[in-house]
Amino acid sequence: MTAAFSTLAEFRAILAAAPASDAKALGEAQERNGQLTKPPGALGRLEDMAIWYASWRGTGRPSIEAPQVIVFAGNHGVTAQGVSAFPAEVTEQMVMNFQHGGAAINQLSKAAGASMDVHALSLDTPTADFTQVPAMDEAGVIEALQTGWNAVDDSADLLVVGEMGIGNTTSAAAIVHALYGGDAEDWVGRGTGVDDDGLALKARVVRDGVALHAGGDGLDTLKRLGGRELAAMAGAIARARSLSIPVIMDGFICTAAAATLAATENGALDHVIAGHVSAESAHAAVLEHLGKEPILSLGMRLGEGSGGALAINILKSAVACHSGMATFAEAGVSDA
Repeated sequence: MTAAFSTLAEFRAILAAAPASDAKALGEAQERNGQLTKPPGALGRLEDMAIWYASWRGTGRPSIEAPQVIVFAGNHGVTAQGVSAFPAEVTEQMVMNFQHGGAAINQLSKAAGASMDVHALSLDTPTADFTQVPAMDEAGVIEALQTGWNAVDDSADLLVVGEMGIGNTTSAAAIVHALYGGDAEDWVGRGTGVDDDGLALKARVVRDGVALHAGGDGLDTLKRLGGRELAAMAGAIARARSLSIPVIMDGFICTAAAATLAATENGALDHVIAGHVSAESAHAAVLEHLGKEPILSLGMRLGEGSGGALAINILKSAVACHSGMATFAEAGVSDA
């Protein structure tokens, strides 16, 4: 499959023309929910999630049969600044671990009945150090967006995207600082486990990068401060929207990537739900900016798509109750 864009202007046009949810399916799902054998609202947010899912799948009685998890990996030139506790070589080593089935995301995908794909993006050529120049030029960010776009299986009915990339919490922090303002210290966290001095260094690097690359929309911010794996996640999320495939968002880095779409086109994340709130300190604030309430809060900060994959079974359960429960009429139960 070839992506339907070759410039950022064309990608912006795709975001602007993306399909909306199905109003007819939404109404049918709401009507069905009101007839199920339970008191109104008794399943809490599970009801809202099932109705949301139904509206994107175009049927009032949906099912989840083919979830897909995609992990994208990239390396960051900004690691030359010393922002990570681990060397860049770990990215490639973890990709091999994913490919051999040894990572947490492999187990969580399997438990959720999801297919899993891994895409490594030019690991031997890190992005540029964004404290000096833009992380990517337009051709580079387009190539990464296209990788994400092309990675989505058009037969999937649910998508989770995750990442691996030493230094990418710094990139994500710079993106959200550029999008939402405040102080750099508001957005940096310990990532892979930096100490207090490392945290102060990350804040300085983020501050310098954002000062150098001010202005523009979300896609400009992604190009200047992001990484290939962040751009690939954004491309995959956009492709899912074009196919009306709902997305469960993962942690801080995935959310920062998704935020660049929302900052480019209002409503670009209407097909996205937050899988969890991570222990990375700024994640909750980014979710609040996006208006996304997380499904889970378990103190996770692994990345890889792990929190999103874990939430698949919650959404599956919501949809199973919605579509599988009997109505009062079907069960012969009196409806008060």
